[in-house]
Amino acid sequence: MTIRKLALVAIPAVLAAVGTSSIGVAGQVSGPADARPVVVTKDGPVRGLSANGVNTYLGIPYAAPPVGDLRWRPPAPPARHGLIDATQFANTCPQVTELGAFAGPSSTTEDCLYLNVFTTGTGGRPKPVLVWIHGGGNVDGETDDYDGSKVATGGPLGTPTVVITVNYRLGLFGFLSESHLNAEGHPFANYGVLDQQAALRWVRANAAAFGGDPNNVTLGGQSAGAINTTANIMSPAAAGLFQRAIFQSSPIPNAYFLPAAAALTLGNNFADAAGCSDAACLRALSAQRILQLQGTANASGPFVFGGAIVDGTIVPVLPETAWTTGAYQHMPILGGTTKDDGGGNFGLSIAEYFSGPPQVAVTVEQYNANSPAVQQQYPLASFGNDPQLAQNRIGADPFKCDARRVLNELAATNSGFPVYGYDFTYQSAPYYFPQMPNAAAPGGHFQPLAAHTSDIQFVFLGYHGGNLGVNLDQTSGQPRELQGAEITLSDQIVAAWTRFAKTGNPNGPALPTWQALTPGGGPFLQQDTPNSVETDAQYNANYKCDFWASQEASQ
Repeated sequence: MTIRKLALVAIPAVLAAVGTSSIGVAGQVSGPADARPVVVTKDGPVRGLSANGVNTYLGIPYAAPPVGDLRWRPPAPPARHGLIDATQFANTCPQVTELGAFAGPSSTTEDCLYLNVFTTGTGGRPKPVLVWIHGGGNVDGETDDYDGSKVATGGPLGTPTVVITVNYRLGLFGFLSESHLNAEGHPFANYGVLDQQAALRWVRANAAAFGGDPNNVTLGGQSAGAINTTANIMSPAAAGLFQRAIFQSSPIPNAYFLPAAAALTLGNNFADAAGCSDAACLRALSAQRILQLQGTANASGPFVFGGAIVDGTIVPVLPETAWTTGAYQHMPILGGTTKDDGGGNFGLSIAEYFSGPPQVAVTVEQYNANSPAVQQQYPLASFGNDPQLAQNRIGADPFKCDARRVLNELAATNSGFPVYGYDFTYQSAPYYFPQMPNAAAPGGHFQPLAAHTSDIQFVFLGYHGGNLGVNLDQTSGQPRELQGAEITLSDQIVAAWTRFAKTGNPNGPALPTWQALTPGGGPFLQQDTPNSVETDAQYNANYKCDFWASQEASQ
């Protein structure tokens, strides 16, 4: 990944340029230069790639590089530029914890505030815009892994949409509350969220040049992307910058936001560990030193939270305070989770990935560490004496129930706007971790099922985690991408996402009927092959929500 090269040329010369073909997204060869589209943004021209009816522009700066004195400050506007050759992804933001095959490679480059645009062009009426925030616990991840081409076309059942993916500051660079920095008089703590808001302002200024409607923007994301969508829907500074929201794994409860006092303790402890007693010292630290204190490839260290911060200004309150009081921007909302989400198989696969070599599967001893009440609800024998499958449900179900509770809270307070809930239950999609052992399983290997992140590939085709990820069939362990009925399910999900982006309603011709939620009544769309409907009572029973509510109440 290279820093964008800026060629200072006159716009008329840009539009007349002729050259040879080049390598584009996923190794595709673009056409000659006259088939490489040029768009003139408010900051200057960009030249992208055109393939299969989609124009792609990669590595467009939406803010100034947050380096030197701009580290730990709100993002500054980007500089005016000449022609950008927008045919390669730009730098990813600094990160060290890669969660196995999920993210990577690690990066120490702070010049990383770039976005990417996928569009079918400027013809016809303005298209809805989908701004997508990548996941990674706000400590890792990158836009390189997300090909927005299918969503840009809408697939065979949806509607064309301008798709924009965004890199933003992560970890200690993006989410840090520290006394000296906080005293400088600028918005603080949630620098990554401020980056996203800068990107949304860039979208408002430039969407029309790419064929998009700047007044019809959907903000969405998966995992940390859902956390950040939550931060923005609650943030007064983001008011009016988007009109719809998608929470993919998941609609967010309080647990993923850190109260101000706790965040300040973490940040001050980081400064002490770095040997710094003023802001100048902190800004003089090398990126490598900050990442050394941030964590390892396996895990984050003691100064990192992995969510967003309730700073009182950018993020005024905890999410469920907002959801229950209505103190958020009301708009159409869509959200849900995968069947084996949260603390289920994704976390278990990371733990096993780093356990070797040789890799060690989940053990009976780990299962036995659960409380007697949990073991009674999830008896090992009911899982074929496979502790991995038991631990998966013990980790996933409370997460599933949190999502249900939040969706019901939203349905009760999102006055005048619908809330749509889904449950992604398809359990045989390719998974990008290597096949790992589990002697207790019938096939002798780890069973990912519908793990956290397994549904991303149904929206962004070919998603395979980071640079070390390879999508493998769950049974054979051999590489493959979506096939057969999985492609149909992808068509349905892409259509729902894009129709929701256009109208605030995910329904459309040839799509399964998706009813809006009523508080405490559901229903949820069960995304599977084929789709089906799940009532609130069925969801509650399937994931033992009454039991988990009782456990929370007893703590």
